[in-house]
Amino acid sequence: MATVLQAPPVHQTLIKVRTNPFASGFVMVCTDLFALSVSGFIGSQLWMALQHHRVPAVYRDLWPALALFLIIFTLENLYPGVGVGPVEMLRKLIRGSSIVYLMLTTGLFLSKGADLQSRGAFFMSWLFTIVLLPSCRAMVHHYVAREEWFGVPVVILGTGTTASLLIDKLRSVPELCMKPVACLDDTSEEAGDVDGVPIAGKFADVGRIARSLHVRHAFLAMPELAQEELLRLLERCSVVFPHVFLVPNLSGVASIPVSPMDVDGVLALQLRHNLLFSVNRYLKRIMDLAMVVALAPIAIPVILIAALWIYIVSRGNPFYWQTREGENGRPLHILKLRTMYPNADKLLADYLDRDPAARAHWNRYLKLRDDPRVLPGVGHFLRRSSLDELPQIWNVFKGEMSMVGPRPFPVYHVEQFKPAFRDLRTKVRPGLTGLWQISARSEGDLEVQANLDTYYIRNWSLWLDLFILSRTARAVILGQGAY
Repeated sequence: MATVLQAPPVHQTLIKVRTNPFASGFVMVCTDLFALSVSGFIGSQLWMALQHHRVPAVYRDLWPALALFLIIFTLENLYPGVGVGPVEMLRKLIRGSSIVYLMLTTGLFLSKGADLQSRGAFFMSWLFTIVLLPSCRAMVHHYVAREEWFGVPVVILGTGTTASLLIDKLRSVPELCMKPVACLDDTSEEAGDVDGVPIAGKFADVGRIARSLHVRHAFLAMPELAQEELLRLLERCSVVFPHVFLVPNLSGVASIPVSPMDVDGVLALQLRHNLLFSVNRYLKRIMDLAMVVALAPIAIPVILIAALWIYIVSRGNPFYWQTREGENGRPLHILKLRTMYPNADKLLADYLDRDPAARAHWNRYLKLRDDPRVLPGVGHFLRRSSLDELPQIWNVFKGEMSMVGPRPFPVYHVEQFKPAFRDLRTKVRPGLTGLWQISARSEGDLEVQANLDTYYIRNWSLWLDLFILSRTARAVILGQGAY
């Protein structure tokens, strides 16, 4: 769908809206149907093969039940998923799939053909579903979410700093399916744009713009407005757009989770630090132990093979202990695979003395792209894949670390952080992987590291951990941003 709007004479701006919500939803429906069908087929076939039985016809007759999944997912706003972030989408997909499988299992086992069913086949199909369904969606989003036709158009009311930051955030998370197409502002008298989004007119034009562009979503990103003016603008928008989002000043508080509360007609906002609650920490510990048990049979052989490779390239102990800052500021001794020469410190000092540009890069990132200390072949491979951190599952088992959390940095690294952030990150266990690793890795400077770790601590959930673990596997395979 392409719509052209002639904006008010003051701007004379032509706006093209290329988003197609119907096509976007159709693509996601097809993706889900494919993942569900494959999961059900593989799950039932695999279980029956393990049991040396033929697959009963009743499983092949369950294909109409796919409609139940689509109904549940539609109720969860997953087609195409406007405003649903990756972590929330993972939660909704797993929860919705589990509900449908529970309904099917209950219905079939209460039916006359209950003796033909197998709990194992349903369980295996469910396991494949909760893995393949989010994976297929993530793959489709990776290839199509940034396309102009994918998603729905949104209008931004405001042209200031908050509006600019909002546009950047919407573009950085294309899975939200929200494409800014126009900005409105009474203060702008000339044609222009905000980060490439054209200024289409004034607030009085919201009705005409919504109808002409078929826009149903609007963001009010003007926290500096006086209360009376803000209320008038909200009232005007609420009768034009079915979905209106009020954006506060994002500067400095973007990482704080907020939930609304109605106090007898008065709106209150609750701020949380999720990972500082004891019950959440216990849940996290249980998941850590389960992950270690599941990961150990694969991790141990990989560690031994890597250790042998290191020994062949550079004689000496392939393992080493490194002291870093742990929970409550206590020293944490982590086990790593050696990826550098034994005289690494001297090699680094000599290299930085010879290359001022490298020193400037080191001072900002505390990493080097062409690090002279790294062992050829094995060292670069282990660092790029982050497999040199794998022995730290021992630290996770001992309870000194978690599978997911802020990475434990050397003292020289954490000393670069601001005192408030350094104090916050010591309140939780360090992690084997973290939000920074899957988002920026070596490409993120100290400020990015602090922002991402702060967001994780304040917004922690089991779903966020599962999301990070799933993205960690992709980051390791692709070696994104690591060196």
